[in-house]
Formats: sequence, structure tokens, C-alpha cells
Amino acid sequence: MTILANPELWASTLSMAVPLALPAIGGTFSERTGVVNIAMEGIMLIGAFFGVAFSYWTGNAWIGLLMALIIGGLVSAAFAWGAIRVSADQVVLGMAVNIFAAGLTAFLLDTVFGFSGTPTTTPKLPNVKSIPGIDQIPFVGKIFENQSILVYIMILLVILSHWFLFHTRLGLRMRSVGEHPLAADTVGVNVWRLRYTGVIIGGLLSALGGAYLSIGVLNSFSVNMTNGRGYIALAAMIFGKWTPFGSFGAALLFGFSTALGIALQGQGISSNILQMIPYALTILALAGLVGRSNPPAADGIPYEPKR
Repeated sequence: MTILANPELWASTLSMAVPLALPAIGGTFSERTGVVNIAMEGIMLIGAFFGVAFSYWTGNAWIGLLMALIIGGLVSAAFAWGAIRVSADQVVLGMAVNIFAAGLTAFLLDTVFGFSGTPTTTPKLPNVKSIPGIDQIPFVGKIFENQSILVYIMILLVILSHWFLFHTRLGLRMRSVGEHPLAADTVGVNVWRLRYTGVIIGGLLSALGGAYLSIGVLNSFSVNMTNGRGYIALAAMIFGKWTPFGSFGAALLFGFSTALGIALQGQGISSNILQMIPYALTILALAGLVGRSNPPAADGIPYEPKR
């Protein structure tokens, strides 16, 4: 109980939820429009590498973040073309993107930065020391103290994503093409355009999650530094029932399990067992053993527009 009363545990939980929540919300946009996107892991890796690379080359972490988003968006657009226009198998295509990204980033890391890796002088995004008003609240103020600016951007994006998907006309149309694309097409909704939009938004948020790892928390990149977070984000999306708030809640749960595992190290509990917690939760979520989740009716089903 002493550990649970420590605000550092909850601050760590919030921090560790960011690279899960961002791609999970991005996956929600993609799958709500009917495209299964398991390429989040690969796009996160690409965002992480190019974020730190451009941060080093330009000396400006914000430019690094912008380039991570641009390149992540381009990769997701290529994935969208294959999944939507060519009607390729979306799962196989997503795995191909992940394998390609893992190989590409490992090759570029060695080619660009050499054996020594990312220079320690690489700039990173700033931390927000405190928020006026919140910093005066006991316990809560400590949780939000000295967090990366991307933590606050994530919270804002969770709220905006929910509002957009469930309280705007465009959000309704995006959800309609994931549930019944033929009906949406019949009333004049451009199914392909909205599916492209959903996948690209997913890619942007995944790249943002990857950049958080490389220039938000650290100022470096290592091979496969996402460490399966893209797949855990997929589970968080399913566990969260394809909603932004649900995905965020699931990401917090997974982040808490990791933070708790770190906090309990040295307490007589095997670190290997503790490190298994988020992956065990992932398996349970995907198996539907922690609450039944029904995906959008047309999720993963290619659609040929009316001629």
C-alpha cells in the first residue's frame, strides 16, 4: 500500500501510457473506418528514428517531431494505398510494414550514426515543470510535475479524438464507413477517402508515440526501441472497445503494470514475472477474457466503391 501511495508510481504510469495511448487512439481512427492496422509498431519505430535523426541534424527537437509526423504519415499513406486501393490482406501488409521498419531503422542507425549510436548532444522535447493550479493540489500536483510536454498533448488529443469521432458529422461519417460502407456510399459518402483519412490519422498518432520514446523521454534511438508497444497498443484499443477514452484507460492499465513492476523490483519478486504483466494483459485482452469487444462490422473488409 505504501507503494500505491507514492505519486512517483502514478507519474511513471502516466508517462508509460503515452506511447501506448497515442497509437491506440490512432488505431481507433483506422479501424473505425474499416481498416485493420497492425502496422502501428513499424510506424512507431520510423517515427522514433526520424524524430531523433532530424532533431540531431537540425539541432531542434520540434523540427524532429514534425519530420517524424511527416514520414510516419507517408508510410501510413502507403499502407492505406495497399489496404484500400489494392485490397491487399491488411494483416499481412501490416506485418510487412513492421518487418520493413525494423530492418530499415536498424540499418539507418548503423549507417548514419555508426557504432557509437545517437550522439548525447541530440536535443529532446522540453518537460513542463508544473501547471499553475494543478501544482497546488496535494498528490495530484506531484503526478503532473516535470512531465514531457507530449504527456499533456496526449491528454488533449484523447479529449479531442472522442469529441471528433462521436460529436461531429465527419466523425459520424467515418464510423459509418466502418460499420456499413455500402449504405454510406449510397448516400454519397466517399468511403475510400474517409478510410485513407482514418489510416493516415492513425499513422500520425503512431509516429507521435514513437517520437515520444526517442525525443520525449530520451534523446536517443536504439534498435527495436518500441519493444512491442505497437502490439500492446493494439490490445489497448481492443480492450478499450475502439473508443479514445477506453483506449486511454487501457493504456493507463498497461502503463501501471509496467510501472508497478519497476517499483517492486528488489522486493523479493522476480523481475521476469513482473515484466510479463503487460504482455499477459495483452493476451487476455486479445482473447476477449477481460470483457467482450465487438469491432466495427466492416473492419478489415475491403470495399469497392459504386461505379
